[in-house]
Amino acid sequence: MKKIAQIILAVVIVALVYVIYDQISTPIKFENELKAKKAKVIDRIKDIRTAQRAFKSKYQRFTGSFDTLAAFILTDTLELERKIVDEDDSVAMAQLKKMGKKNIEKFKIAVIDTIFSPKRLSRQDVEDLRYIPTTDKQAQFIMEAGTAVASSVTVPIVECRAPYKLFLDTVAYRQEIINQIDDDINNFNRYPGVKFGSMEAANNEAGNWE
Repeated sequence: MKKIAQIILAVVIVALVYVIYDQISTPIKFENELKAKKAKVIDRIKDIRTAQRAFKSKYQRFTGSFDTLAAFILTDTLELERKIVDEDDSVAMAQLKKMGKKNIEKFKIAVIDTIFSPKRLSRQDVEDLRYIPTTDKQAQFIMEAGTAVASSVTVPIVECRAPYKLFLDTVAYRQEIINQIDDDINNFNRYPGVKFGSMEAANNEAGNWE
């Protein structure tokens, strides 16, 4: 009887140790996963923002379509300017002036070859921009575009977001995610996830991680 009691006690102790360990380790594991996955999401959403800003520079609007954005990156061009001669070269500058030319020439360059520099994106990278990292292409960023009125002027606006629930493990960290969302909304007044821009007002495409 005594031996049985000792076995039961040992099992209870092991169970308690496991519960305590789980309570301590789970929040730590969650923080590590949140940090690692969030970094990857931010890296990709920055590329989306870069592409949206380039699109706006050419078309004076943003797009709410990833198909349109990908086509722009892969097939479109931007018109840029560069100096023809060194402005410190007085002889060359004099010749330009004599010909009635300004020291500027315009040229076109493929969008994909310039906007992400020094980073280089492949065609596959561009086609995958819509997918939230670490989700095996099962979840996409939510992207919207439109206009808003600021100081009586209509301006283009855009918003792109990835809520926590789309890229974090909602099974293993259900309570931790609930707590994180509550903390972000009620204590920090920020979007529970990763996003840039706003569909409510122009904000220069600010990211909530910045």
